[in-house]
Amino acid sequence: MGTPEYAEKILERLIKETSCEIVAVFTQPDRPVGRKKILTSPPVKRLATEHGIRVEQPENLRDEKVIFSISELNPDMIIVAAYGQMLPGGILHMAPCINLHASLLPRYRGASPVQQSLLEGDNVTGVTAMLMEEGLDSGPVLAYSYCPIPPEARLQEMMKILSDIAAELTVEVVARYEMLLPIPQVAALASYCKKISRNDGEVHMEDAVEIWRKFRAFEGWPGIFLPSGLKLLEIELKDEKSLHIPGEILGKWNGAVDVGCRRGILRVHTLQPPGKKPMDAMAYLAGRGLKIADSIL
Repeated sequence: MGTPEYAEKILERLIKETSCEIVAVFTQPDRPVGRKKILTSPPVKRLATEHGIRVEQPENLRDEKVIFSISELNPDMIIVAAYGQMLPGGILHMAPCINLHASLLPRYRGASPVQQSLLEGDNVTGVTAMLMEEGLDSGPVLAYSYCPIPPEARLQEMMKILSDIAAELTVEVVARYEMLLPIPQVAALASYCKKISRNDGEVHMEDAVEIWRKFRAFEGWPGIFLPSGLKLLEIELKDEKSLHIPGEILGKWNGAVDVGCRRGILRVHTLQPPGKKPMDAMAYLAGRGLKIADSIL
């Protein structure tokens, strides 16, 4: 059971594992994507179809017909990775349900653990194999796999790293399941992360470190943008502590522009005004007639 590229990587690894027979794949329904709203299949569905694996795309796992169809499959194990729906008790009690969660539980339970680790400025993250129960990512832990977070890594790089880790951890847990002793999570140490919304990408030129972390965490979508709608497509963190007038243009460097925050400095390479194409920061300043000491806000 899974939907995006993270789950696709795990499915791909399980397909290669000759000791595993994948009797079915459950994934989210096809959704409209892009400005033209083209109906698009999830990555997991495309991979399963390529390998002739049965695919189901129920809107609601609580539907009794869906639960019955899973029971008919008589699964020995259900692997879950970024599926997008909560599993009801009728499925959880059918077979061991193992979730590959992209954080070191109980830290960052919820929908956006990878983004949250980048927003927090963590140096280490990993994947947890967890035996599912009806709570949100609260089940006992079967195994962990740790990895460092590269200092400038963005979301897509981290998703690739964690997908590879999760795929290998899945195979190990499946192979050794009978020998593993589930360890209860310490609920008092739990933290939660929400589903990302577009509004999370809005930034104010207050703290350069916070903006830099959002830039890394929200790569792709929603990105980061000023209240004016100006998108910051490519930036660097140049200074963390110096104090400035928020939005003040401090200098120009080979097409890039240094912009002051109330604390810290960002070097802006590429940006995109509302309704226009991406451009380098110097071209944007020239088009607006902005100079050193003016404001980009």
